[in-house]
Amino acid sequence: MNSANNGLDVSSTNAFLLHTPNRRHVSIRVCYPPSIFTSEQLSARDRLRNHAPPRLRSKATVSQECITAFNDLKLSKKYKYIIFKLSDDNREIVVEEASPDKDWENFRQKLISATSKTKSGAVTKGPRYAVYDFEYGLASGEGTRNKITFIAWSPDDAGVMPKMIYASSKEGLKRSLNGIGYELQANDPDDIEHDSVLKTVSKGLAG
Repeated sequence: MNSANNGLDVSSTNAFLLHTPNRRHVSIRVCYPPSIFTSEQLSARDRLRNHAPPRLRSKATVSQECITAFNDLKLSKKYKYIIFKLSDDNREIVVEEASPDKDWENFRQKLISATSKTKSGAVTKGPRYAVYDFEYGLASGEGTRNKITFIAWSPDDAGVMPKMIYASSKEGLKRSLNGIGYELQANDPDDIEHDSVLKTVSKGLAG
């Protein structure tokens, strides 16, 4: 089977992989050695490779301390919230802070002030994961409820690479934390105002 991509004829031998900005990847099988192509064609191939998104290997693993801290929050109520971050090498999700502090605004400010480093070493606003153990009274007067909420904090002005790695690793962390009752995606400080979050988490039932 033959097809074309940026002037490169492709067939069934000498496979290599091209990445495009709009697709995850395009698998190319070259019918002749790359030496037969012009410099312009090879340059086009290299430009496509430079636009490649992080591969699946960019997904970070979940450290055991994340699971231990979450179970302490869920079972023994040792913590009110936990904030998770990627390790400096982006290979592992670790606990940044686990706290019994019930002041939502303190928790919110920790997310807003979080930072990450770009590939060049520049410091920018940083994504984070967090879990918060919401406890609220019902407006009906029928008692209180608890709901452990997972927050994926990814501010719009964070670096592109940190945001992509956090996004690709989120599901792995969620699967490791058994007992999450609600998930919130937040990209702006207004998204994590207490009253609006509580209304969403409680589905409007909080008093």
